[in-house]
Amino acid sequence: MSADEHLRLFAHLLGRHEASLDLGRAALLLAEPEYPSLDIPASLLELDTLAAEARLKLGYTPSLEALSGWLHDEAGFHGNRDDYYDARNSFLNEVLVRRTGIPISLAVIHMEVARRLEVTAEGVSFPGHFLVRGDGKVYIDPFTGRACTAVDLRRLYARATGQDRTPDESAYELAGKTQILLRMLNNLRGIYAAANDGPRLRLCLDRVQILTTAQKSAPKAGALRRPVIRSN
Repeated sequence: MSADEHLRLFAHLLGRHEASLDLGRAALLLAEPEYPSLDIPASLLELDTLAAEARLKLGYTPSLEALSGWLHDEAGFHGNRDDYYDARNSFLNEVLVRRTGIPISLAVIHMEVARRLEVTAEGVSFPGHFLVRGDGKVYIDPFTGRACTAVDLRRLYARATGQDRTPDESAYELAGKTQILLRMLNNLRGIYAAANDGPRLRLCLDRVQILTTAQKSAPKAGALRRPVIRSN
């Protein structure tokens, strides 16, 4: 499939209503410019397998906190502290194979496995560090696989903003699927721009344009008050 065909397929998928958008598949499509022969069904099957293994270990509908602990401690998913700005950390296929990534790519793993288990897991556009919210406003840091305490949240907020205070409500804005994909692309855009990698940057910006158009045409949800693109 040519680069133009990949882009048309991406635009077609993103043309759907957000509620019916397959986040895992769309996130994998972000990797196609880098991996033209990417086997997307195989990666989706890996997510199915993770969910099946988690169900056997944790029961049919575990808490998000238990699921996150299992993904980190037993399945081996963890934050890449050694090479945070490696582009592979933003490609879901690589995260599935290497078991390491950045907060937002690990959050997509959490959300997609949780969805298969019918466990509540919502993306949160926390400043500088993407989180996942479960029932009861439990906030999971997918980078560490642990629930955040109030102290953790204050520390993360201070690190991102320079303000050592309790985060206000706006810091916990829920992120829709399109916002999540834009944030993933924004990370890649920064990496490619820093490396002066013009060809990859252009491919990234093509997808940003498609997503921005999709976001503008999507109906506004109450929880998603304004589009925000933040780095992780």
